[in-house]
Amino acid sequence: MLILSRKPDESIVIGENIIVKVISVDRGSVKLGFEAPPNTLILRAELKEAIVFENKKASVDVTQDTLSTIGKHIKH
Repeated sequence: MLILSRKPDESIVIGENIIVKVISVDRGSVKLGFEAPPNTLILRAELKEAIVFENKKASVDVTQDTLSTIGKHIKH
């Protein structure tokens, strides 16, 4: 892990086209701004973890009966 210190209005460049800028620091909270290409997905870590959890949960909940029902509706 790379650890950098930045002050408000200072930035970090990731790769060729992602910029992370410190917008403000206030009482232990840091506000960041991100500039990235439109096709770049930017998520908070807890949201990403929740999506992964829900996807795993959904894949486990699929039963053979569910697959058979879906299969009946698929045209060959």
